[in-house]
Amino acid sequence: MRILVTGAAGFIGSSVTLRLLQRGDCVVGVDNHNDYYDPAIKEARLARHVGHDRYTHLRLDIADRKAVERLFADHSPDRVVHLAAQAGVRFSIENPLAYIDSNIVGFVHILEGCRRVKVEHLVYASSSSVYGANTAMPYSVHHNVDHPLSLYAASKKSNELMAHTYSHLYQLPTTGLRFFTVYGPWGRPDMALFKFTKAILADEKIQVFNFGKHRRDFTYVDDIVEGVVRVLDRPAMPNPAWQGGSPDPGSSSAPWRVYNIGNSKPIELMAYIRVLEAALGREAIIDFQPLQPGDVPETYADVADLVEQFHYRPSTSFEEGVTSFVSWYREYFNIRP
Repeated sequence: MRILVTGAAGFIGSSVTLRLLQRGDCVVGVDNHNDYYDPAIKEARLARHVGHDRYTHLRLDIADRKAVERLFADHSPDRVVHLAAQAGVRFSIENPLAYIDSNIVGFVHILEGCRRVKVEHLVYASSSSVYGANTAMPYSVHHNVDHPLSLYAASKKSNELMAHTYSHLYQLPTTGLRFFTVYGPWGRPDMALFKFTKAILADEKIQVFNFGKHRRDFTYVDDIVEGVVRVLDRPAMPNPAWQGGSPDPGSSSAPWRVYNIGNSKPIELMAYIRVLEAALGREAIIDFQPLQPGDVPETYADVADLVEQFHYRPSTSFEEGVTSFVSWYREYFNIRP
């Protein structure tokens, strides 16, 4: 198949691209290479697949309507994995318009492209952040998610609603995947594991929010990629049992679905830090801070639908995942143990 991957120089996008190339697909990768974090790591990720004879890379911004129109007209993908987005809960509080441009305007450009070339399946990144003020655990796609706590979360909820409209009006199969705290080699420098590792190795303080009482459903990147590919291969179908009188938030009478994709084993942040200390052979200097605006104290994914429908089950423990990340970090930055 010819598959379009947006955000192909990103953390998850690069790994998805490699997996698709390894199994024989042709991939068109798109990324705007912005400087939200150090672009050097994006270039390094990209170097892993640029030059492959079945890979084409385009540097463009999905908020540029004409550029996206040309992209779809020139390459006419069979399926699309849409991972490009402005990420980060806290950054959305300081820079809300960046999220409108990329996550709202950019997303509708992708939807329009998919509609025009009759894409077989659009799989796109949603987020556990959509659960917002919900406190019922584990988070289920069959729960309503109407109370986001950040504009980032609201933008991802908006993506799900926009996708539903296109699935209903144009019979475009769409599937949203709500990612839960993805980590691993080649990860984002703005995320906790990367920042903690850098600070601990420099004997600097790490800020631990909510006074260390966070629990997160940390999910290793290889497990995420496995789920993305499995879902991509089975276009969303209507739910014949769906009823408007008692609507299921996780499915539809249209070819539209959303799924949680997480480890389904929430870990206390302090336990996570202890494993990181062991892998680094150093103790962290901890600066405890209160809960930050837009943040939630706990995430916990109910992945029953993915297990039942796709036989998906994450296999990487957080001890293995953290150790793997530290090994990559030392090699990437040429740091000796």
